Amino acid sequence: MAWFQRTIALPPRSRGSYLITDHIVSELPELRTYKTGLLNLFIQHTSCALSLNENWDEDVRADMSDALDRIAPEDHKGDLYRHSAEGSDDMPAHIKSALIGASVTIPITDGRLATGTWQGIWYLEFRARKHSRKGCGDYPGGEDVVYNYFFF
Repeated sequence: MAWFQRTIALPPRSRGSYLITDHIVSELPELRTYKTGLLNLFIQHTSCALSLNENWDEDVRADMSDALDRIAPEDHKGDLYRHSAEGSDDMPAHIKSALIGASVTIPITDGRLATGTWQGIWYLEFRARKHSRKGCGDYPGGEDVVYNYFFF
């Protein structure tokens, strides 16, 4: 089985939920050549996440960020979390990352991501300051080739 690797840059983002489906698809021109397969994306950090969710209404992304902030609030007083060396937003970011997850797997059918009508790939950044993120993924498909993708 052959392997192909590529780097995909995600622009640095501050806290929020971002729809990145179009960016991912534009960076994967080989996707169009696959009859069937899987796209596995993995982000290599502990204070951000990847998810599949609503792709149409931006309010859903804002509501998701607000809901996660209620579940794991910042620790401005320093009395909520033991781990606080990296700032008041760091431990809540780790909690949110653990709840949402670091990876998504999406079927490929006839050269396209086989997502539902309203599904999109989300990048969720949980730290207040902008961060560049590194991640990877693999892309096994119908042509017996695996593609690895790295995010920076």
